[in-house]
Amino acid sequence: MSILFETLGFAARSAIVFVTFAACVVVFVQALRGRRDARSEGRLEVRLLNERLDASAQLLREASLSPADLKAEQKRFRKAKKVQLPREKNVYLIDFKGDVMASAVEQLREEITALLSVVKPADRVIVRLESPGGAAHSYGLAASQLARIRERKVPLTVCVDRVAASGGYMMACVADEIVAAPFSIVGSIGVAAPVPNAHRLLQRHGVDYETATAGRHKRTVTFFGANTDEGRQKFQEQLDETHELFKGFVQRYRPRLDVDAVATGEYWHALRGYELGLVDRLATSDDVLAELGEKADIVELHFRTRQSVRTRMLASAGAMVERAVEAAWSRLQTPML
Repeated sequence: MSILFETLGFAARSAIVFVTFAACVVVFVQALRGRRDARSEGRLEVRLLNERLDASAQLLREASLSPADLKAEQKRFRKAKKVQLPREKNVYLIDFKGDVMASAVEQLREEITALLSVVKPADRVIVRLESPGGAAHSYGLAASQLARIRERKVPLTVCVDRVAASGGYMMACVADEIVAAPFSIVGSIGVAAPVPNAHRLLQRHGVDYETATAGRHKRTVTFFGANTDEGRQKFQEQLDETHELFKGFVQRYRPRLDVDAVATGEYWHALRGYELGLVDRLATSDDVLAELGEKADIVELHFRTRQSVRTRMLASAGAMVERAVEAAWSRLQTPML
């Protein structure tokens, strides 16, 4: 029995070390990738989605026609395209898929900067957002980028097909309208800071760890050192302050929302989030684009950076580790159907 307990204990410690190491690798790689992306030259890619959608619909219509009818239909379609008048307004589409450090914010800021140079108040901006959250300062910057659109009085819609939680919801709440698929995940208005501590493990092996600081609260809790009650209390105060700032930010952009009722850190499926006021409409991004595409041109923007081979390799390695950690964490937290 003692052997079994020792084996389980070793497995638990190994799991903690692996998760901690993997998280550090993810943070390091994402930070490195973000800095490199910021320095890399890139280009803005623009694509008109109406043409692709119209071509797909036309292909389906033609599939059931006889050869004679097919020829007539193709002639009608070509003639209709020639006489089609440009629409008076545009719908600009931006995609944002967030990781722990919200590294896609570098592309987002380039896309929004380009967008604001041409957008008109009659236009609309759609952001397809997917993020479970991450570092507060990174997602604060990402939310501030979306706020630039609101400040220009241009209607902004955020579409959530899968998840916009924690930092992801911080971004979503900036929008004039939040549209979410019924079983997407929203909310999680809270702050968490897991801090593993290896001090006793180091002590057991005769390893001392010291940190010299200037300033009473320069270090509150540490990974290797001995934590104190005072340090823990100060760290909790900092988390509480961040939570209050988060709540105030959400309240600013969604004044009719009962923030205290939903800022418990828990998440909801959009069906329930709609009842609570976290979501304005239940639909997929496909529904929104199909509806708007009947009256406006849908212009998709994507800023693509040029990366070195080394940067791409680091990014791939970081993505693999991040997916592994997220998959393990999702199995523990996500309800399975």
